[in-house]
Amino acid sequence: MNEKNHWEKVYTTKRSDEVSWFQPHAAASIDIIRKLENNTEAHILDVGGGASTLVDDLLSLGYSNIKVLDISSAALEVAKTRLGERANAVEWIVEDVTKFSVPKHSIDVWHDRAVFHFLNDQKQREKYVKAVLNAVKPGGHVIVSTFSLDGPEKCSGLLVQRYDAESLHDQFGEPFVLLGHEYERHKTPFGTNQNFIYCYCRVANA
Repeated sequence: MNEKNHWEKVYTTKRSDEVSWFQPHAAASIDIIRKLENNTEAHILDVGGGASTLVDDLLSLGYSNIKVLDISSAALEVAKTRLGERANAVEWIVEDVTKFSVPKHSIDVWHDRAVFHFLNDQKQREKYVKAVLNAVKPGGHVIVSTFSLDGPEKCSGLLVQRYDAESLHDQFGEPFVLLGHEYERHKTPFGTNQNFIYCYCRVANA
Protein backbone atom coordinates (compact mmCIF):
# COMPACT_ATOMS: atom_id res chain seq x y z
CA MET A 1 0.00 0.00 0.00
CA ASN A 2 1.43 3.39 -0.98
CA GLU A 3 1.57 6.34 1.41
CA LYS A 4 -1.51 8.11 0.09
CA ASN A 5 -3.63 4.96 0.25
CA HIS A 6 -2.40 4.28 3.78
CA TRP A 7 -3.53 7.67 5.08
CA GLU A 8 -6.80 7.65 3.13
CA LYS A 9 -7.59 4.33 4.81
CA VAL A 10 -6.73 5.70 8.25
CA TYR A 11 -9.10 8.65 7.90
CA THR A 12 -11.93 6.65 6.34
CA THR A 13 -11.87 3.89 8.96
CA LYS A 14 -11.20 5.85 12.17
CA ARG A 15 -12.60 8.99 13.74
CA SER A 16 -10.11 11.84 14.01
CA ASP A 17 -10.09 11.51 17.82
CA GLU A 18 -9.29 7.78 17.61
CA VAL A 19 -5.75 8.22 16.25
CA SER A 20 -2.77 8.41 18.56
CA TRP A 21 -1.70 11.89 17.46
CA PHE A 22 -5.06 13.55 18.17
CA GLN A 23 -4.98 16.75 20.23
CA PRO A 24 -8.08 18.71 21.27
CA HIS A 25 -5.86 21.77 20.93
CA ALA A 26 -2.36 21.98 19.44
CA ALA A 27 -1.15 24.04 22.38
CA ALA A 28 2.60 23.62 21.87
CA SER A 29 2.35 24.56 18.21
CA ILE A 30 0.17 27.59 18.91
CA ASP A 31 2.56 28.85 21.58
CA ILE A 32 5.55 28.62 19.24
CA ILE A 33 3.73 30.19 16.29
CA ARG A 34 2.58 33.13 18.43
CA LYS A 35 6.09 33.57 19.80
CA LEU A 36 7.61 33.67 16.31
CA GLU A 37 4.88 35.46 14.35
CA ASN A 38 2.25 37.70 15.90
CA ASN A 39 1.24 39.32 12.60
CA THR A 40 -2.19 37.80 11.95
CA GLU A 41 -1.80 38.50 8.23
CA ALA A 42 1.27 36.24 8.00
CA HIS A 43 1.06 33.36 5.53
CA ILE A 44 1.08 30.12 7.51
CA LEU A 45 1.35 26.63 6.01
CA ASP A 46 0.40 23.63 8.17
CA VAL A 47 2.09 20.60 6.58
CA GLY A 48 0.33 17.33 7.23
CA GLY A 49 -2.40 19.34 8.95
CA GLY A 50 -5.08 16.86 7.94
CA ALA A 51 -7.76 16.73 10.60
CA SER A 52 -5.66 18.68 13.14
CA THR A 53 -7.41 21.34 15.21
CA LEU A 54 -4.48 23.75 14.77
CA VAL A 55 -6.35 25.53 11.97
CA ASP A 56 -9.37 26.07 14.24
CA ASP A 57 -7.26 27.82 16.85
CA LEU A 58 -5.34 29.89 14.28
CA LEU A 59 -8.62 31.15 12.85
CA SER A 60 -9.92 31.92 16.34
CA LEU A 61 -6.77 33.95 17.02
CA GLY A 62 -7.41 36.01 13.89
CA TYR A 63 -4.82 34.57 11.50
CA SER A 64 -6.24 35.10 8.03
CA ASN A 65 -3.81 33.54 5.53
CA ILE A 66 -3.73 29.83 6.35
CA LYS A 67 -2.95 26.91 4.07
CA VAL A 68 -3.39 23.30 5.21
CA LEU A 69 -1.60 20.58 3.24
CA ASP A 70 -2.11 16.84 3.57
CA ILE A 71 -1.60 13.80 1.38
CA SER A 72 -5.05 12.55 2.44
CA SER A 73 -8.13 14.25 1.03
CA ALA A 74 -10.23 12.36 3.60
CA ALA A 75 -8.27 13.96 6.44
CA LEU A 76 -8.83 17.44 5.04
CA GLU A 77 -12.55 16.73 4.64
CA VAL A 78 -12.74 16.00 8.38
CA ALA A 79 -11.33 19.44 9.16
CA LYS A 80 -13.53 21.18 6.59
CA THR A 81 -16.66 19.55 7.98
CA ARG A 82 -15.71 20.48 11.54
CA LEU A 83 -15.08 24.11 10.61
CA GLY A 84 -18.24 24.54 8.57
CA GLU A 85 -18.40 27.97 6.89
CA ARG A 86 -15.05 28.93 8.46
CA ALA A 87 -13.40 26.40 6.13
CA ASN A 88 -13.90 28.87 3.29
CA ALA A 89 -11.27 31.11 4.88
CA VAL A 90 -8.58 28.41 4.47
CA GLU A 91 -6.72 27.12 1.42
CA TRP A 92 -6.79 23.31 1.38
CA ILE A 93 -4.07 21.45 -0.53
CA VAL A 94 -4.01 17.70 -1.26
CA GLU A 95 -0.36 16.96 -1.99
CA ASP A 96 2.72 14.97 -1.02
CA VAL A 97 4.93 17.51 0.73
CA THR A 98 8.08 16.22 -1.03
CA LYS A 99 6.44 17.21 -4.35
CA PHE A 100 4.92 20.43 -3.08
CA SER A 101 5.55 23.79 -4.71
CA VAL A 102 4.07 27.24 -4.10
CA PRO A 103 5.16 30.64 -5.40
CA LYS A 104 8.76 31.09 -4.28
CA HIS A 105 9.19 32.68 -0.85
CA SER A 106 5.45 33.05 -0.27
CA ILE A 107 5.26 31.48 3.21
CA ASP A 108 6.08 33.22 6.50
CA VAL A 109 5.64 30.21 8.82
CA TRP A 110 6.03 26.55 7.85
CA HIS A 111 4.59 24.25 10.52
CA ASP A 112 4.90 20.46 10.58
CA ARG A 113 3.85 18.27 13.48
CA ALA A 114 4.74 14.64 12.76
CA VAL A 115 5.27 14.47 8.99
CA PHE A 116 9.05 14.75 8.76
CA HIS A 117 9.64 11.74 11.01
CA PHE A 118 7.87 9.50 8.45
CA LEU A 119 10.53 10.32 5.84
CA ASN A 120 12.81 7.32 6.23
CA ASP A 121 14.70 7.84 2.97
CA GLN A 122 17.41 10.50 2.79
CA LYS A 123 16.32 11.54 -0.69
CA GLN A 124 12.81 12.18 0.63
CA ARG A 125 14.22 14.36 3.37
CA GLU A 126 16.32 16.30 0.87
CA LYS A 127 13.23 16.94 -1.27
CA TYR A 128 11.39 18.13 1.83
CA VAL A 129 14.14 20.61 2.72
CA LYS A 130 14.20 21.83 -0.88
CA ALA A 131 10.44 22.42 -0.70
CA VAL A 132 10.89 24.41 2.52
CA LEU A 133 13.60 26.60 1.02
CA ASN A 134 11.46 27.30 -2.02
CA ALA A 135 8.35 28.13 0.00
CA VAL A 136 9.59 30.09 3.04
CA LYS A 137 10.67 33.71 2.79
CA PRO A 138 14.18 34.63 3.92
CA GLY A 139 13.66 35.64 7.53
CA GLY A 140 10.61 33.39 7.74
CA HIS A 141 10.21 30.61 10.29
CA VAL A 142 10.12 26.82 10.17
CA ILE A 143 8.64 24.70 12.96
CA VAL A 144 9.16 20.94 12.71
CA SER A 145 8.08 18.43 15.34
CA THR A 146 9.00 14.76 15.38
CA PHE A 147 9.18 11.94 17.89
CA SER A 148 12.14 12.52 20.20
CA LEU A 149 14.85 9.92 20.78
CA ASP A 150 12.77 8.38 23.56
CA GLY A 151 9.59 8.46 21.48
CA PRO A 152 7.93 5.54 19.67
CA GLU A 153 9.73 3.71 16.87
CA LYS A 154 6.50 3.38 14.90
CA CYS A 155 3.34 5.37 14.30
CA SER A 156 0.21 4.13 12.53
CA GLY A 157 2.10 0.91 11.83
CA LEU A 158 4.88 2.75 9.98
CA LEU A 159 8.52 3.08 10.98
CA VAL A 160 9.66 6.59 11.88
CA GLN A 161 12.94 8.43 12.38
CA ARG A 162 13.50 9.85 15.87
CA TYR A 163 15.54 12.98 16.58
CA ASP A 164 17.01 15.26 19.18
CA ALA A 165 17.47 18.97 18.50
CA GLU A 166 20.96 18.59 17.03
CA SER A 167 20.20 15.69 14.71
CA LEU A 168 16.96 17.26 13.51
CA HIS A 169 18.65 20.57 12.75
CA ASP A 170 21.45 18.71 10.95
CA GLN A 171 18.88 17.46 8.43
CA PHE A 172 18.22 21.07 7.41
CA GLY A 173 21.67 22.61 7.57
CA GLU A 174 23.20 26.09 7.45
CA PRO A 175 20.37 28.01 5.70
CA PHE A 176 18.33 27.41 8.86
CA VAL A 177 19.22 29.25 12.05
CA LEU A 178 18.11 27.21 15.06
CA LEU A 179 16.26 29.49 17.47
CA GLY A 180 15.16 26.94 20.02
CA HIS A 181 13.54 23.62 20.79
CA GLU A 182 10.96 22.26 23.19
CA TYR A 183 9.87 18.83 24.33
CA GLU A 184 6.29 17.69 24.64
CA ARG A 185 4.87 14.61 26.33
CA HIS A 186 1.73 13.97 24.33
CA LYS A 187 -0.99 11.91 25.96
CA THR A 188 -2.78 9.82 23.36
CA PRO A 189 -6.53 9.11 23.39
CA PHE A 190 -5.59 5.65 24.69
CA GLY A 191 -3.85 7.01 27.80
CA THR A 192 -0.29 6.31 26.65
CA ASN A 193 2.48 8.88 26.24
CA GLN A 194 4.40 9.88 23.12
CA ASN A 195 7.46 12.12 23.44
CA PHE A 196 7.93 14.81 20.79
CA ILE A 197 10.57 17.41 20.09
CA TYR A 198 9.74 20.74 18.43
CA CYS A 199 12.58 22.62 16.71
CA TYR A 200 12.05 26.09 15.35
CA CYS A 201 14.35 27.93 12.98
CA ARG A 202 14.64 31.12 10.99
CA VAL A 203 15.54 30.87 7.31
CA ALA A 204 18.71 32.89 6.82
CA ASN A 205 18.59 35.92 4.55
CA ALA A 206 20.04 35.23 1.12
